[in-house]
Amino acid sequence: MLQEPEIGKLKWRDWLLLIETTFWLLLSRLVIMILPFRWVMWTCGIQHTQSPEAIPNEKKPIVEHISWAIDAVRWAAPLDSNCLARSIVGKRLLHRRGLSSTLYLGVSKSDPQTLIAHAWLRCGNIYVTGEREHEEFTIVATFA
Repeated sequence: MLQEPEIGKLKWRDWLLLIETTFWLLLSRLVIMILPFRWVMWTCGIQHTQSPEAIPNEKKPIVEHISWAIDAVRWAAPLDSNCLARSIVGKRLLHRRGLSSTLYLGVSKSDPQTLIAHAWLRCGNIYVTGEREHEEFTIVATFA
């Protein structure tokens, strides 16, 4: 996994990625709040498809760097970045770099009356977002 750089040691490409991630995260949150859910998901790719489960080794640092940036912005930005917004942003950032990915939507019941939804993103065999929680959810849709 990519080593997280210290704030004082960030390179200009790290800062650019953080700025790009922040922009897309703000935009995705706005889109999720305004547009109907089916329109938002329409932008995420073809439903019921998945991307390959392998990527070239030379592309793995790019994927890990994007995952780092999404996580860093998640904790630093003064906005609520839910799992769907983070997954959409990851998909956009990967697509801009020519990498395919799969966005998963899953559900779980915490009790008989409460349904919980979760979104996560996979590129190759790397979980870009939502890795820790994804195993607790039943997949209901995929977009690649």
